[in-house]
Amino acid sequence: MVRAGSASMTAGPTLAVVAREAGVSVPTASKVVNGREDVAPETRRRVTEALERLGYVRRPRFDANKAPGLVDLVVHSLESSWSGAVLHGVEEAAYEAGLEVVVSAGLTRTRADRPERGWLDKLVGRGSSGVLFNLAELTPSQYAWLDQHRIPFVMIDPVQEPPPGVVSVGAANWHGGVTATEHLLALGHERIAVIAGHRHKMCSSARVAGYRSALASAGVPARPDYIRHGGFDQAMARTRMRELLDLPEPPTAVFVCSDRMALGVYEALAERELSIPDDISVVGFDDLPEARWVTPALTTVRQPLSEMAATALRLLVRMMHGDRPESTRTELSTRLVERASTGVPRNSS
Repeated sequence: MVRAGSASMTAGPTLAVVAREAGVSVPTASKVVNGREDVAPETRRRVTEALERLGYVRRPRFDANKAPGLVDLVVHSLESSWSGAVLHGVEEAAYEAGLEVVVSAGLTRTRADRPERGWLDKLVGRGSSGVLFNLAELTPSQYAWLDQHRIPFVMIDPVQEPPPGVVSVGAANWHGGVTATEHLLALGHERIAVIAGHRHKMCSSARVAGYRSALASAGVPARPDYIRHGGFDQAMARTRMRELLDLPEPPTAVFVCSDRMALGVYEALAERELSIPDDISVVGFDDLPEARWVTPALTTVRQPLSEMAATALRLLVRMMHGDRPESTRTELSTRLVERASTGVPRNSS
């Protein structure tokens, strides 16, 4: 796959060919390509399918020799403080760079295994100079579209390992998993469970790998029944914590791979009238505002979300000016923030 900034590709079909294929006029096809709204849904569908079928490539409006003024930020959702921290970091860095930011949510999702082209066409139509994708899982077609249009982009905390050459920014997730587990081990815990996110998500796998590494270094076997997956969902994490509590030998501590899931763990423990940290210690991951608001305040691993986003924006600006980063992967350090949700196990008091 050719990456952004690579050699130009062979010229594809003209807009007139696309219009003829779709049975519409050239001005109508142009409206669809430019993201105009004044097109009937059925007509838009026919033009979009023709664009896909013929592999039409529209040249971007922006001039790489001019100072860029607009970038796009595509986020998974706007409904969490996680996204708020990312938005804050992008906004501050964009202000410093003299850029404006267009924010869209959930636009990389696919329907019937086909990429949603509408937002991609609008991206070119408004002349954006680059894109930041946060927690996005792009399809091969979407990667190819960005490459063909020579639009620079950076991934923030990508869901899966990006293709070779794609620039991404994330946190030191493996080290964060080690730090959280070592903290619990240092308190005297050995029956330590982990509630991970999605089984195949890159950041979740790295945190579990760090957990396993810390246990192995301490000579503590990793018990398969202590490793659960909660999909980064609060309700699912509550269910997984109930399952752990129902084990013949329940854990005395749990490392939860997101603060949002830790809220579900708190709920499950409250249902059983168990005290944190007297009955069980809890460590989260993220250091979102909620970690300070809950009672007791949550000990958690801080990943620098705003700094990650700002770093991604600065890398994108360099790429928009033709400068490729020396490394395609940038990892920012994590650190443990100790609060009131961890303590020595009851039988050690």
